[in-house]
Amino acid sequence: MTEYKEQVEKHRKLMEAEKWARGVQHIHVHQLTSMWYEQRPYDMKDGAVTDTIFNDGTIQRRLPNGGLVFLENERLMGDELIDAWERATHNICICGEQDCEEEYEHWTHGY
Repeated sequence: MTEYKEQVEKHRKLMEAEKWARGVQHIHVHQLTSMWYEQRPYDMKDGAVTDTIFNDGTIQRRLPNGGLVFLENERLMGDELIDAWERATHNICICGEQDCEEEYEHWTHGY
């Protein structure tokens, strides 16, 4: 049975990452038409919208009239999702080291 150990572990990580992906990264209430992900600037003509960005990159927009739309965006999937989940939940720096003492410098000045 040990020949499948890596596959089972990867699937376990993927299931955990998919659960994490449904979590909210941030919520933004605005009337800006200059957001980096903006595709529907006409949504703000009647008032502010509420954008909810989930951990996997999905963007849900609540319109002023109460309607709900999902913006087209690149969603994290597969290995990319697992990598994002591990960085977010295991304190892994972009250099690959866990609990890296120079993490801030790596993020701000590049690695």
